[in-house]
Amino acid sequence: QVRLADTGGGSVQAGGSLRLSCAASGYAASDFNLNCLGWFRQAPGKEREGVASIFIRDGTTYYGDSVKGRFTISKDNDKNTVYLQMNSLEPEDTAMYYCAAVPPTVPCGRVLSYCAGGACQKITWGQGTQVTVSS
Repeated sequence: QVRLADTGGGSVQAGGSLRLSCAASGYAASDFNLNCLGWFRQAPGKEREGVASIFIRDGTTYYGDSVKGRFTISKDNDKNTVYLQMNSLEPEDTAMYYCAAVPPTVPCGRVLSYCAGGACQKITWGQGTQVTVSS
């Protein structure tokens, strides 16, 4: 059974930083290598938004426009873990952040938009971790 554990959220002031972790378990190594791992977020009253994604096999990364230049997604294949380094946080970044694993049914470059909109049929979600940024 595939499971994702997303952790690292907390409360910071504007301009601060947080580092989120997403640890995957239950994958065969060959299967995990084919996945796209993404971070999504959802704030109260707003739709789910794709934040960043990374193709595990070659490390190609993708970012939502609102976080480019501030957030960095990275991975550690040996630990089956993906990280999201969030710098220069703004109050608008306040949301529940969810890690997601997507098998190769959707190109990784399309995962942020497709899966945020609910179009991905095969996807595994973490439980979410809260990020709160105060002004």
